[in-house]
Amino acid sequence: MPRDGQMTDDALVILPDLQALTAAAVPPAEAMLDIARARVAALVTVDGRISAAAIEEHQTAAHGLAWVATYVESLRQMQAWAARLTEQGKFGEVEQLILQIAFGEYLWQLYGGIQMNQAEIVRPQDLGLSQEDQRGLMTPEVMTLTQSGNTQAARMRLVALMRERRAEITVGASGLDDELEMIREQFRRYAVDKIEPYAHEWHLKDELIPMEIIEELAEMGVFGLTIPEDHGGLGLSKASMCVVSEELSRGYIGVGSLGTRSEIAAELILAGGTEAQKAKWLPGLASGEILPTAVFTEPNTGSDLGSLRTRAVKDEKGDWILKGNKTWITHASRTHVMTVLARTIPGTTDYKGLSMFLAEKTPGDDANPFPDAGISGGEIEVLGYRGMKEYTVNFDDFPVAGENLLGGEEGQGFKQLMQTFESARIQTAARAIGVAQGALDEGMKYAEDRKQFGKSLIEFPRVASKLAMMAVEIMVARQLTYFSAWEKDHERRCDLEAGMAKLLGARVAWACADNALQIHGGNGFALEYKISRILCDARILNIFEGAAEIQAQVIARRLLG
Repeated sequence: MPRDGQMTDDALVILPDLQALTAAAVPPAEAMLDIARARVAALVTVDGRISAAAIEEHQTAAHGLAWVATYVESLRQMQAWAARLTEQGKFGEVEQLILQIAFGEYLWQLYGGIQMNQAEIVRPQDLGLSQEDQRGLMTPEVMTLTQSGNTQAARMRLVALMRERRAEITVGASGLDDELEMIREQFRRYAVDKIEPYAHEWHLKDELIPMEIIEELAEMGVFGLTIPEDHGGLGLSKASMCVVSEELSRGYIGVGSLGTRSEIAAELILAGGTEAQKAKWLPGLASGEILPTAVFTEPNTGSDLGSLRTRAVKDEKGDWILKGNKTWITHASRTHVMTVLARTIPGTTDYKGLSMFLAEKTPGDDANPFPDAGISGGEIEVLGYRGMKEYTVNFDDFPVAGENLLGGEEGQGFKQLMQTFESARIQTAARAIGVAQGALDEGMKYAEDRKQFGKSLIEFPRVASKLAMMAVEIMVARQLTYFSAWEKDHERRCDLEAGMAKLLGARVAWACADNALQIHGGNGFALEYKISRILCDARILNIFEGAAEIQAQVIARRLLG
């Protein structure tokens, strides 16, 4: 190999027998994960059982295990992606470079330390691994990839190819079938024409996304993508939902997130609703005539949903009266129905007393967000993710029809909500990929257009390397997300995989936005530049649908359980 950064013949940039190398590197990574799991399990086992208190005491090790597992699964899925593309005759130079750089970087991080975020690096010794344990990663294949995989020469060559192929929608083939790529192209065109020219103004003015956009998305089937056809939807796969969410979020995360409300509401009703509730609500959700919002979080609960205090009391007619306060309710004003989690069983203080309601409301507007009696609230001003707005919602004897208790049974609310987590996290991972891709778009354009010291910024190796790593990690997160969607479509439990996709995708989105802003220099800090909005939008992804710490905790408990 040439010295790092030396440009040579293209063939020398890519390692020979690349897929054989990467295939051979997966088992040592899996073996390291097995050792790490055993070491952490020993730390958190008390009296022969995994202890929640011990997991909390050894939180760095437990969460580090989640990250190690996420990296190992990412390598597996990247290898599977390369194999599929080879069968399809699509494993070209761009894809080879992405695979090589991804393995080179992620294997090094497994050995030396994984960047959980900017301030926290988890190292093998934090999980109880010794130097001897780490020797399993010192196989010839792993050492070749770590030493010669993610080189400056490889990154520069990838960016050169990215510049040549700017017309292509993704950097590298996605591995999805032609039908899904046609869907991607349709929504990419829509985002370019109808979203990207206006999104920054909506953000700066803190405006709701125009109803015209919502109506057009409804006509395109966005709100009924995965709702079965016999309930008025399109009956498409979760993979289609990923593609649509990616491309709309690439234009503006607010637009890409509109479908999330319907996705969550439909999942709740499909999994836990009565036949009458399915007949009443699903066709309207699918058509976009009914806009829903999720009303779960309370001011003092955050991720601890089991401690919710909002109460629902049944009256003499069999209807329900809601009392309590909710917060961080997205798109609360102009929606028609709220999926509300409330406590109905007196004397309970945990999740067992919670029930889910389909609470009907009148849509409001900026001037009067909550026109019904018994409900009030106000906008929460936020850094980003503004197109639907966030609200506090206060229930003061707000009525809910008795027939709108989800499933017609009390005490099932938390269980019903848990059934939506897989789809919600897959969709959030897809949104993160879209935001990351939007950041790459802006960073690439600025790096090509901006001249310094007589040449474009993109010609400087550290600028090009930032762009290359964005493209590589976007593909890694994308493959992990698609795998989760595939598992969901095949009716397999995938909370572990969906959690990993969301965990990694959120970090990748923030890293891409941060690096793209860095490429902009001082201009990136100016509100007039789109990248300032993308940075703000990216930041929420590590918080909602399970903060990164909660996500790692959930993954760790599954791995150890």
